[in-house]
Amino acid sequence: MRFGLWVEPEMVNPDSDLYRKHPDWVLHLPGRTRTELRNQLVLNLARPEVADFTYDWLTRLVGDEGIDFLKWDMNRAFSEAGWPDHARGADLLWSRYVHQLYGIIDRLRADHPDLRTEACSGGGGRIDLGILARTDQAWTSDNTDALDRISIQHGFGQIYPARAMAAWVTDVPNQLTRRSVPLRFRFHVAMAGLLAIGGDLNAWSPEELAEAAGLVAEYKAVRHLVQHGGLHRLGEPGGEGPTVVQYTAPDAGEALLLAWRTTERHGSPRVPVRPGGLDPAARYRDSRTGAVHHGAVLAGYGLTLDLPAGDWSSMSVHLVREERV
Repeated sequence: MRFGLWVEPEMVNPDSDLYRKHPDWVLHLPGRTRTELRNQLVLNLARPEVADFTYDWLTRLVGDEGIDFLKWDMNRAFSEAGWPDHARGADLLWSRYVHQLYGIIDRLRADHPDLRTEACSGGGGRIDLGILARTDQAWTSDNTDALDRISIQHGFGQIYPARAMAAWVTDVPNQLTRRSVPLRFRFHVAMAGLLAIGGDLNAWSPEELAEAAGLVAEYKAVRHLVQHGGLHRLGEPGGEGPTVVQYTAPDAGEALLLAWRTTERHGSPRVPVRPGGLDPAARYRDSRTGAVHHGAVLAGYGLTLDLPAGDWSSMSVHLVREERV
């Protein structure tokens, strides 16, 4: 395990030496109270001296402490968004702020080429092509409830790639929704993105730890498909049947199917789906069961998923091209 830190470089506590020395460094408007949220004010990164200060302490922190990963969070909205001591502050603030933010990250990455970073803002609020060009992944949402995440991840995947989508297995009852979902289901949902574990492992039973170890190994065998494959949606969230996604290798040599079914009321557990993007002239072997399927049959008639009976059932299917015929 490598060393990472959660940082919020854009904020300052008013009860700090930095604020007492530079009260003009925060966003503010003359005559208005400086609104605190989470005991914080927002530093004005549009100011070059503020951007330089932020970069200097971050690069020293990463270098001096040997940090491998930064989760860069921004947990409050702008208020009193002004730059009163600049003649064109009202016009320049927003664009300058963003460019300076990007510049800090660019300089950090140049100084520390092996540093990995995660973009985060109020959950998943700061996800755009500019920030993704400079970071390795994005925190998708503070809502880690597996049921809700099916829809959240479905929406995220309309624009952004799965390799940028942080997806955590967290404890139950979920801290936000208080819903309890089986560990296997939580893992299979998180496998659709960048699988990580955010639970208290000391509180997990030996059986849960063993199951989790097996599911982590399962993900490691297929994560190249999730993170670099083409996405096919074979069953939509909220429908009568299960939600099913497929990730296919660029050369059609492998495919991964993930399926989630929340309740027995959503149709039969034996569900036919038609995988996309496979080679119709090849045979594919199911790496778990050993069953062999012809590509043309999969495309025309489909693959029957034998989901476990009961509520909160889920499964993964890994298909590997065996031979051409």
